[in-house]
Amino acid sequence: MAEELIIPAGAGRAMVYEALLPQINALVETESDLTANLANIAAALKEAFGFFWVGFYLVKEGQLVLGPFQGPLACTRIHFHKGVCGASYTRKETIIVPDVEAFPGHIACSSASKSEIVLPVFHRNGTVAMVLDVDSDQLNDFGDADAAGLQQIIALIERKL
Repeated sequence: MAEELIIPAGAGRAMVYEALLPQINALVETESDLTANLANIAAALKEAFGFFWVGFYLVKEGQLVLGPFQGPLACTRIHFHKGVCGASYTRKETIIVPDVEAFPGHIACSSASKSEIVLPVFHRNGTVAMVLDVDSDQLNDFGDADAAGLQQIIALIERKL
């Protein structure tokens, strides 16, 4: 796999995810180290879309603990029932937040974050292993194309767990 991504210029998000998926698959298919794979996935998403923050929170010690990410400093630990990440973990579902200020209990790791999407990543036994958290510095920046595209990337991770 080349050390650079090939992203179609001027393409909509759905097309970028479509182009990105096989490239991310090539990055992770022969690598067994989870940390390396999560780091490359976060970097690929940040590079492809220019999101404000992209990262993973792993289930450890009865809470979500910061894992590989791209972007400014982040909250290190999040309780299962707190914020968007905790809600995604608890509900076991993707959550799209158009305006983080309107989300009850939102955890403001950065005041520059305006909208967010969080997706759970599952072990084979159905428990949540981690969440993928993506923040934007724009309001209402995430939609169905992001949920669908990110879910395909999550599926690549789940096959490796």
